[in-house]
Amino acid sequence: MTSTEAGELKRKAIEIRRHTVEQIAHLGVGHIGGSMSVVEILVLLYYRHLKIDPKNPRMRERDKFVMSKGHAGPALYSVLADRGFFSTDMLYTLNQGGTNLPSHCDMNRTPGIDMTTGSLGQGLSAAVGITLGHRLQGLPGRVFALIGDGDTNEGQTWEAAMSASMYGLGNLVVFTDYNKMQIDGPIDTIMKTDNLGARWESFGWYAQTVDGHDVEALDEALERALAERRRPSMIIADTVKGKDLPGIEGDYKNHNMPLGAEDRDRFFEHFAQLEEALA
Repeated sequence: MTSTEAGELKRKAIEIRRHTVEQIAHLGVGHIGGSMSVVEILVLLYYRHLKIDPKNPRMRERDKFVMSKGHAGPALYSVLADRGFFSTDMLYTLNQGGTNLPSHCDMNRTPGIDMTTGSLGQGLSAAVGITLGHRLQGLPGRVFALIGDGDTNEGQTWEAAMSASMYGLGNLVVFTDYNKMQIDGPIDTIMKTDNLGARWESFGWYAQTVDGHDVEALDEALERALAERRRPSMIIADTVKGKDLPGIEGDYKNHNMPLGAEDRDRFFEHFAQLEEALA
């Protein structure tokens, strides 16, 4: 990745954060913290790596992406709208009656969503199944997934991990949004996930740990993961919940919280400063 390409992705990440804040502030409440922590991962995938076609979202040979932590849907919706899967005007319908943008991702409602998610632990199982389906059907598309550190508290996640390793799913790349916060508090007070990379390696995965807000580091890790064809890959992204939102960054209470026009304006001012620093 060139410095110019990295700069473009960094600016895009700010734009996606702006879209995400705008839609949640319009509703007045939402899953802001976990949406902010995954932005760089989504930007790297959707603007650099995924083989997709917004005009043909069900293209058979496409790459597929499973957002296991479905409550981060607002960030993914911002990306999909920006890529042209649907109008950006639709973002203002987030989680309202009759919307096609529910609080958690729904493949039957939203163009570009490959799997309905929300119940933690289920997303990785779905991604493993999709990857096996690709193998059985001879499809060329790769499968990517993003799980939260809360997903790792669920036994189903580790059953899926064993299956992926057993079947040698080298076509599966998973990110962990390791923001170390859950709805009830810091993850270490709920279910410790220390030595997470070693845990995944013990399950037969190729594991890496990187700064989850550094697009260049994420890209290098992803390139290494894509080159590993014998084992499934896990990229543990060290992130901050509520990243780049002054006053609530790193606070577990930002999981799902009220957000109004004053908050939006304050965050937008900060985003403008970040953009100016990149100029």
